[in-house]
Amino acid sequence: MSKFAHINTWVFDLDNTLYHPSCRLFDQIAERMTNYIVNKLSLSKAEAAKLRHAYYTKYGTTLRGLMLEHGMEPGEYLTYVHEIDYAAVTHQAALRDALINLPGRKLVFTAGTRAHAKSVLDNLGCAEIFEEVFDITDCHFIPKPDQRPYDIFLKRHNVRPETAAFFEDLPQNLLVPRSLGMTTVLVGEQDQSLLPAHVDYVTDDLAQFLAGVLQ
Repeated sequence: MSKFAHINTWVFDLDNTLYHPSCRLFDQIAERMTNYIVNKLSLSKAEAAKLRHAYYTKYGTTLRGLMLEHGMEPGEYLTYVHEIDYAAVTHQAALRDALINLPGRKLVFTAGTRAHAKSVLDNLGCAEIFEEVFDITDCHFIPKPDQRPYDIFLKRHNVRPETAAFFEDLPQNLLVPRSLGMTTVLVGEQDQSLLPAHVDYVTDDLAQFLAGVLQ
């Protein structure tokens, strides 16, 4: 873990990275996405679910597809889909302690909203630890893994890639950070023999991994 000695900025994806996927928040969000499409486009639930998945695959987020192909206004959509129950996300003392003890800045980079991030971080007990949340509105609704949001993020927050570590649950979202010179950490249960070359480390226990950085 001495390889992290040069890191002074710690960048974290939010969903399924800072909290465990077993919380299943995205199941709730996906359901509300589908319902929103049903109401706005007068589709059946099956048709709306198919369109939601198709837009996610093509554009990186369902929202971007709805904006580009239907001219939908993002604010109403984002408010609606994030009206969920956050009770499954609970206080994580070990994660909180590990984050507090990390030397340097801590930032969240999420495809969700700032309000959604605040709800998650409040429940985790980690909200005040993070300097800032960079959300989907900050990158003009262009999602990862497109390079443009990373470029905006680095410039806005004055982050030097070579002294930053990026934590993410989706391997494809680590490709640009690695190409820019960041240290990359994939969070989640992964077959380490199948890891792509742009992933430097993998962990299925973020709190334990972060605590190990200091050892």
